[in-house]
Amino acid sequence: MHPWLSNLLPEGALRDWLAQGLKVHPDNEFPLIAQLGHDLPGAIEAEPVVPDYVPEHVLVHRTSITPVVKSLTPARGFSLAGVQMKFSMREREGRFHFGHEDVLGNWIVKTPSTRHRGVPANEFTAMTLAQAAGIEIPEIRMVELSALDALPDIALPQEPWAYAIKRYDRDGDTRVHTEDMAQVLFQYPHQKYSGANYEQLGKLLRDYTRDGLAALQQFARRLLVNLLLANGDAHLKNWSLLYPDRINPVLSPAYDIVFTRAWIADEQEVALNLNGTKRWYEMGWADFEAWSRAVGTPWPAIRVALNDSLAKARERWPDMLEESPMLPQQKAQLRHHWRKLLPEFRIG
Repeated sequence: MHPWLSNLLPEGALRDWLAQGLKVHPDNEFPLIAQLGHDLPGAIEAEPVVPDYVPEHVLVHRTSITPVVKSLTPARGFSLAGVQMKFSMREREGRFHFGHEDVLGNWIVKTPSTRHRGVPANEFTAMTLAQAAGIEIPEIRMVELSALDALPDIALPQEPWAYAIKRYDRDGDTRVHTEDMAQVLFQYPHQKYSGANYEQLGKLLRDYTRDGLAALQQFARRLLVNLLLANGDAHLKNWSLLYPDRINPVLSPAYDIVFTRAWIADEQEVALNLNGTKRWYEMGWADFEAWSRAVGTPWPAIRVALNDSLAKARERWPDMLEESPMLPQQKAQLRHHWRKLLPEFRIG
């Protein structure tokens, strides 16, 4: 499909799971979006064409000319971008329900990973620290697996907690439109690490968001926090625009902030270039000042936001990390990361 539509679909394990249920190849995107179209990210809905309405010019190019409707049972009618197993669920009185085709999910619930230990606690902690440093995030929770109803029969490790984040593209039963930066730039998901740099994203925010300066200040804060939290996964699909009035975009709340170095021992880079570099142990104020000039924003306006986030991180993070649910080994790794940063960004 076109890159904009292709980016509506999940990647990785979730995509493979859905494709297996539909008995189609994971690269065959049309059956996937036909199945998932009720609960796509943002305000777009996709409806499959009924067999009688498939155009003749389409059928003549097929080896089989009989259209077949495919569907999954139980209901799996949602789509969330990303590679981790995650589910769009409806929260009622503290319990999360999955599998209702006629009800929009209002929370994203990420189950524990079979590949990496402590993912829910890691992301909850990283997002909590980010919020304490001035990053706008949706409501988040740690949720016991026993509070998830009708979860599909998938392999899960012996961990008791899932991670839940409230969907900012839902307002009750109303869909709020959103698009990630891969969609904005017409880049396919496999180009999410190479399709742009942070300067290009900053220029987009400056030129098109409702309050360009506020968006750039928040964007700069997140760049710094990703550096401080050793998050190497802030690629194009982890930055989004939100359209609360359906016309004018704003920078969406932050999501998918994770201490990725916990599982990639030799990781030392952010996802995209900042002032021509990705190496977080070499980044300093000069790189952020160069970014500010490149996007056409006065450096003092950016520096004041960065100073605020850094001061809050230095004041609050050490105690917050100690009290967090993150695994002890990962806490030690994050503290080690803080000590390796350039002196101007060190914490603790």
